[in-house]
Parts: sequence; structure tokens; C-alpha cells
Amino acid sequence: MNLFIYTITYPFIWLFSSLPMRVLYWVSDLLFILIYYIIGYRKEVVKNNLKMAFPDKSGKEIDQLTKKFFKHFMDIMIESVKTFSISEKEMLKRYTYKNPELVNSLAKEGRSIVLVGAHLANWEWSVSMPLVLDINVFGTYSKLANPHFDKRIKQNRTQFGVIAVKTSETIKNIHQNYSNKKQALYILLSDQSPMLHKAQYWRNFFNTNVPVHTGAQTIAKKYDFAVVNYSTKKVKRGYYETEFSLVTDSPKEFEGYKLTDKYFEITEEAIKKQPECYLWTHKRFKHKDKYDEWLEINKNKLSKIKKAKS
Repeated sequence: MNLFIYTITYPFIWLFSSLPMRVLYWVSDLLFILIYYIIGYRKEVVKNNLKMAFPDKSGKEIDQLTKKFFKHFMDIMIESVKTFSISEKEMLKRYTYKNPELVNSLAKEGRSIVLVGAHLANWEWSVSMPLVLDINVFGTYSKLANPHFDKRIKQNRTQFGVIAVKTSETIKNIHQNYSNKKQALYILLSDQSPMLHKAQYWRNFFNTNVPVHTGAQTIAKKYDFAVVNYSTKKVKRGYYETEFSLVTDSPKEFEGYKLTDKYFEITEEAIKKQPECYLWTHKRFKHKDKYDEWLEINKNKLSKIKKAKS
């Protein structure tokens, strides 16, 4: 059955992907009308997230920002499909890198790198990074139930040189590379909300106390990897520019969760510049009222940590 579904579906996806961008954006405009005005997919989730993130904005401003977000969101969906057939030349024309030399200089020094970023602008087209970086680039992916689509999606994400690793095998892969002295860059999007029972740290993010991912910091400090942030902005429809910035080349100098704090400060500032281009459809603040619950869950664990430090 999986093969049958793949066989009758994938050719249509590829043919659709092969259409000129101007035609695909006409489809995006139609999808926007359908999703925003008729179906209302996650409209309230987006609107509530924006209200919490920007409490000073009026109701009218929130409505306008919500509409802008959904227009961009439909473009992202279409651009993701375009990845199936986009050429290297067109990719580099539409998705440019302002300063890849920052990363390449670290690579030349023999450093491995944790590359942190957010679901901002077009994160899907960051699969083109190996075209401008002089280092092995590893990216994570979630395995699909249909093995045929899983294989195709993996090929799609690796067509420009990214080495795909299942999310569940990320730590194992990093440790193996480190043990084998294999230099690499690891793309870790760290802006979404962790599962409550796995959360290690809470901080303020857009005026709200929430649990945040700390994996990038943990990896960087354990293996002494440099930490680089990449931030992408939308220049105009279908065109993006990514800029790299050094977070630190000495991660072990950061005490506690200060390295994670620095990343989230950078992320928040980047989002504020183009708030309509951030992924607001996920419930980023869903755990905002669960701090006491989290404390109760982790009471014994926190007590042991406190004793160990005393």
C-alpha cells in the first residue's frame, strides 16, 4: 500500500514542483484565501501567540500581522515543494549567504561547529549551505512512516550536500564523529518548545517564562565546539539572505545556561525585525503556566543537583 500511494502521488508532486515560481505563487495566493478565510487553520493559535509576544500592538495590528504571516506561511509551503526540482543555480540566486567566510574561517582552524538558528523566513532552503561552506554539514530529519516517501524526502534534503541524520541518532552521530576526529557542522534549530518532562531550563522569551531547549549548549560545552548563529531574512517574495554570527568560540567559559540565554536573545531580536516570517503556528507558549508542575516533576532531580554542587 505504501508503494502504491507513493507511485501515484510522487509524480504529481514533482510535476507541480517543476512549475515556474510565478505560477507556484499564484497557487500560494489561492491557498492563502482557502487556509486563512475559509478553513482558518490555526488562525487563533497564531493570533494568540502574537498577542503574547507583542502585547503593545493593537488588535488591528495583530490582525494585520496574522494575515501577513499566513501569506508568508503559504509561500514557505510552496517553496518547500519547489525544493524537489530546484536547480543549484536557482537556489543560490534565491537563497544567498552574506558572510560564509565566518564559518569557513572556523573550519580552516579545524573547529567543529554547532550552528543554531530559528524557524524564521525560509529555514527549508538552508539545505543549500554545503554549496558555500567548506565543512561537512549534518542536518536532522524525522523518519516518515511511508519508507518510499522517507527515502525521497531524505534525498531531497541531501541533494546539495547535507548529511541527513535521524533526530533520534543525533547525539550518537556527534559522539562518533568526535571520537573519530571528524570535523563537522551540526544544524540545530533550537527555538521550539521542549516536552515538559525533558525540560532543563526556563527563561523569558517574548515576555513569557517558558522552558527552552538546551541541547545545543550541552553539545558545544561537552565537545568544545564553536557556536554560530544563522539568521535568515526575507528580502522579497522568493528571495532570502542568511547571515552568520559568532556566538562563541569558547563555550566552556559560559556558566550555567548563559550560552542558551545568549542564543535566545539573538533569536528574539531577529524575530522582531520580521515577525510575520516566524513560525507562529506551533504552540510556543503552551507550557507558560506549568512552571510549578515542572518543579514538582523535577523536585528530586533538582535536589540531587543542588547537593552535588554544595
